[in-house]
Amino acid sequence: MVGLGTIVNIGTVLAGTTVGLLLKNGLPGRFERTITQALGLCTFFIGIGGAVSGLVTVSGGALGTQHTMLLVLCMMLGALIGEALDIERRLAGLGAWCQARFAGGEDSRFVEGFVTASLLFCVGAMAIVGSLEDGLNGDPTILVAKAILDGVAAIVFAASLGKGVYLSVLALGVYQGGITLLAGAIRPWLSDALISQISCIGSVLIFALGFNLMFDKKVKVGNLLPAMFLPIVFYFLGRFWPALGAL
Repeated sequence: MVGLGTIVNIGTVLAGTTVGLLLKNGLPGRFERTITQALGLCTFFIGIGGAVSGLVTVSGGALGTQHTMLLVLCMMLGALIGEALDIERRLAGLGAWCQARFAGGEDSRFVEGFVTASLLFCVGAMAIVGSLEDGLNGDPTILVAKAILDGVAAIVFAASLGKGVYLSVLALGVYQGGITLLAGAIRPWLSDALISQISCIGSVLIFALGFNLMFDKKVKVGNLLPAMFLPIVFYFLGRFWPALGAL
């Protein structure tokens, strides 16, 4: 069944969020900050691992780097586009509207839970590759594996950030479901190298999420989202200007 992987993924996030809320309600308030920092620390190193695997190469026993200029250009241009569109404010506005509609305004971290969980669940190679496999071959294996990981993460997110994590299933369904439905049309254009580049930049954004959680800072990760898709632009431009393809 095409789309089964995304359905399972949504189900595990909903279940994990429910378990996390039960844990949250049974814990004293002083635990919340420590849980948030632990979550930030894990997210921090997930991001580091993904970024390093995409940027660092080993050849003949020597370490090297690749795609660093692409990363810099994509992040800079992505920030400009994201700020111009003010994506972070729009995401926060959607979260605030849903909070007023469904949470009654009593959950002070509703918007943060929605935005942070949505970004973490949608950013990464497993979401892209798994959705393509599901759409092209009807094979949900990768997304089912991702679903288990996301379900565990949802427990921790909900225990720390509250009911806003429930809303992340909307972003998850649109993103993964969209890729699954369009898989036949977009797969010929997505090489393994291009998927790796997108995933690498996504990992940097995950790193920023961890930074926000760990140090209670506010890197506008939502406004950096366009950076994830700019490797596609450089890939096609590289067909006409080889220097861009070599970034």
